[in-house]
Amino acid sequence: MEKQGEVKLIGMWSSPFVLRVKVALNIKGVPYESLEEQLPFSKSQLLLDSNPVHKKVPVLLHDGKPVCESLIIVEYIDEVWASAGLPAILPRDPYERAVARFWASYIDEKLFPAMRGTMAAEDEQRKALLEQVMSGLGLLEDAFGKCWKGGKFFGGETIGFLDIALGSILALMKVFDGAMGVKLLDETKFPKLAAWSEAFCEAEPVKEVMPEHERLAEFAMVIRERMRAAKAAAPPPS
Repeated sequence: MEKQGEVKLIGMWSSPFVLRVKVALNIKGVPYESLEEQLPFSKSQLLLDSNPVHKKVPVLLHDGKPVCESLIIVEYIDEVWASAGLPAILPRDPYERAVARFWASYIDEKLFPAMRGTMAAEDEQRKALLEQVMSGLGLLEDAFGKCWKGGKFFGGETIGFLDIALGSILALMKVFDGAMGVKLLDETKFPKLAAWSEAFCEAEPVKEVMPEHERLAEFAMVIRERMRAAKAAAPPPS
């Protein structure tokens, strides 16, 4: 492969958004240096300088130039390392590419916030958020059927853009299952997604970078208590 410059990834082991970038780099076979942040407890000066707008991970440093936001980074990786013989991440068909981007946006704007919100919510609010999560998974189950081309993944036999977008939160879904006592990807409710999730987690570009379950569960409980404490300390709405 033609040398494409030095690649570094500012991230954190537990972040599903950082996981997206790691999987994309693995698909393309791009070596990179991982620069680990200690979030949410501190942020390095490099992170603040590299992403002064959002001050969040991930940030890809390519020859010293920062690229921010996980899905933008995945697209960037797909374009930069588009050499012959390397698998494409985004569909080449314009319509299929638009569909993949639509569902990836839905995951970030609707599904993940609802899932994360349930961790700190209680009673009726938690029930309402859980219903949103299950409804969203139902929509993605239907989307898989419409996108399916006979392979294990949304776009076929290889991991693509939408697989990365949704697959990045699978580890957190398993943590959610244990914490909430609800199995999100129930095989009886979502058989296509359940089978897809197993294939995604077993894929070579994913296995070595997927967070370890017990460690992630412990960290999630710490974040959950911080969220609840912040919510309790917030002034009541006027």
